[in-house]
Amino acid sequence: QVQLVESGGGLVHAGGSLRLSCTGNGGISSSCDINWYRQAEGRQREWVSSITNDGKPTYATSVKGRFTISKDNAKDTVYLQMNSLKPEDTAMYRCKTSAASSGGIHHTFCDGGNWGQGTQVTVSS
Repeated sequence: QVQLVESGGGLVHAGGSLRLSCTGNGGISSSCDINWYRQAEGRQREWVSSITNDGKPTYATSVKGRFTISKDNAKDTVYLQMNSLKPEDTAMYRCKTSAASSGGIHHTFCDGGNWGQGTQVTVSS
């Protein structure tokens, strides 16, 4: 079973930085696309950033230029470097697998919405 664990959240002042990690249980980031989502209290969940199995990043407009997604396949870890944090970034951040979008072997274990439990990011003003 695919397992994802998020870490790196915390409390930070506006303008500060955090680096989130999404760690799989072996071979996940090399086989699947990895997607970061966030959900603030009372708000709808929104997509933040994704990275394909072969390393191509995409970003939501709200975070582009401030956040950087990357990964280390050897550690099966995807990172989300968050700079210039704003109070509006406060949310529970979770990562999820999806089918690889860059070709290669399709691994069905990437499908079906494998979520981590989340890490809380709180940005104070």
